[in-house]
Amino acid sequence: MKNWSVMVWPTARIRAGVLLLAGLLVLAGAGRAATVPEAVVLGVPTSLTLLEGRESLLAVRLAVEEINAAGGVRLGPRRLPLKVVSHDLRGAAPGVAVEQAVASLGGFLQDKSLHALVVGPFRSEVLLSSMDLLAQRRIPLLGTIAMTPVSEAMVLKNPAYGNIFRVGLNTRYLVDYLISSMRFLEQRFGFKRVYILNQDVAWARTTASKMIRLFFRRAGWQVLGQKSFPSGAGDFSIALEEARAQGAQVLLCIFDSPSSGRLARQWRRLKVPALLCGFVSPMVGPGAWQAFEGQVAGSLNVIFELGNIPSRRYPPAAAFYQAFQRRWGQPVQSGHGPAPSYEAVYILAEAMERSGSLEPGALVAALEATDRQGCMGRVRFHPDHQAYFGLDPKREALAAVFQWTPRGGRRIVFPPAIAEGDIELPAFVPAP
Repeated sequence: MKNWSVMVWPTARIRAGVLLLAGLLVLAGAGRAATVPEAVVLGVPTSLTLLEGRESLLAVRLAVEEINAAGGVRLGPRRLPLKVVSHDLRGAAPGVAVEQAVASLGGFLQDKSLHALVVGPFRSEVLLSSMDLLAQRRIPLLGTIAMTPVSEAMVLKNPAYGNIFRVGLNTRYLVDYLISSMRFLEQRFGFKRVYILNQDVAWARTTASKMIRLFFRRAGWQVLGQKSFPSGAGDFSIALEEARAQGAQVLLCIFDSPSSGRLARQWRRLKVPALLCGFVSPMVGPGAWQAFEGQVAGSLNVIFELGNIPSRRYPPAAAFYQAFQRRWGQPVQSGHGPAPSYEAVYILAEAMERSGSLEPGALVAALEATDRQGCMGRVRFHPDHQAYFGLDPKREALAAVFQWTPRGGRRIVFPPAIAEGDIELPAFVPAP
């Protein structure tokens, strides 16, 4: 496997201070006598201040309700219900330092009733800084939002981190999907000039740098400029005007902050003659059409996991999407998090039944043998505990690229196995 890396690592101050204190808290009471549980307790520690975290928690609750309605989890001769305990780490909230989120997780992990964790830290910086705590606690984590592949490298290097899995997309796979999209645009329209706008956080910086190094330079594209914006930024007009002045044909935008949705309005108002594409979280969900008054029309976006968008060509994705809407009275708005969070509960429940145990070592071994056909496609894990993503839902989990149609629909255009139509350029974006 390639050596993928993120430029943010836990600082010495965090490891020496916060991790020591929180680690002692986690280990406190470790010798308490075990009791027979009345329920299997799933912890959901994440950032509930952002949409992805909130909807991921709702997806977890939906899966738990479905499993409990079917009788719960079978452990030998017994059936136990699942129970959800959530905790807001605030790790993605403005002004919250990494060490604060890590300490918050350490406090949550003192709860000795927890049998497993799902969703997990939101930001990659928080995940990496929490891995020692998670290793000390031992129970499995099935992460669904933080995207750094550095955690997989650490799992391969150190067996102590073997309880950490990722069900959702990581930045390596996101880059693969973006490269495929850029290659398709080049083949379809002859585009070769790109301007990059990205959020100034680890996953977005890493994605942008890898796109430049692994594709644009090698494929002969011109990278006309790159601008990084803080998470609260909402004015992108200077960068958009610069992209216009330099003759950009593609605007590659990589953001998950709520204010980044203003990109669509500014792109349309300025009529920048370049196709807006990438991942801009507020422009992903069906509510974006009304929220931005149709200004998203023609833009392309990546849905990180199938199921966060329904698919006419893969019914399990539509089934989850519709079940979420029926239960919570609104459709999935997030492009990242809910579908793998839903799948994570089923993956854990099936691993518990296969192992017949809640013992962490037995659960980890059962999780490594996962082979589940679900709403994202087929879920299996690499030796580094990252779920496989690819282009065929019968073989791997899938992401999806969609385009907003002029009438407010979302049409999947990639990968070919689930594509519902071709890419169409907005009227103010000329083909070469």
